[in-house]
Amino acid sequence: MKGSKILVALAVALLIVTLSTVAVGQDKATAQEVVAKVREAANTLSKTGDLAQFNQKKSPWVWKDTYVFVEDCDKKVIAAHPIKPELAGQDLMSIKNTAGKSTYPEGFCKTVENKPSGVWIEYSWPKPGEKKDSRKVSYHLRAKGTPYVVSAGIYDDKATIAELSKLSSKK
Repeated sequence: MKGSKILVALAVALLIVTLSTVAVGQDKATAQEVVAKVREAANTLSKTGDLAQFNQKKSPWVWKDTYVFVEDCDKKVIAAHPIKPELAGQDLMSIKNTAGKSTYPEGFCKTVENKPSGVWIEYSWPKPGEKKDSRKVSYHLRAKGTPYVVSAGIYDDKATIAELSKLSSKK
């Protein structure tokens, strides 16, 4: 009798740990979700030209631990950012992480323009609600017929740009 109670207690503990791990795992966006959301957002922006929706924290463009943001390549500025609205209007090359390093590579807009399937870029950026930088990889895709590049990223220490590029090159 005592042995079966211990066995039941262990089974319940294992179940709780398993469910907690699954729940935590669901709070992190995946690279596949980022590609799908960015493509959807770029398509929406191409049709509507409406930037306002990308400045709202409570929108379909903010999910799990990430969000869609938009760059204007004609003006070379951040056009919309739901988490840090103070970035809107800032010159792309002036956007720096907490270590003072630029987050946009030289020629960013031209690079994205030349890649119809989009481009992944790696940089350091603080996670929402944190002050310390983490490794972030963002997917950037031109919104057809607009000056805008639609972007979103994941915080990931392992995914390589080559792996991510293969993922985004699939239709």
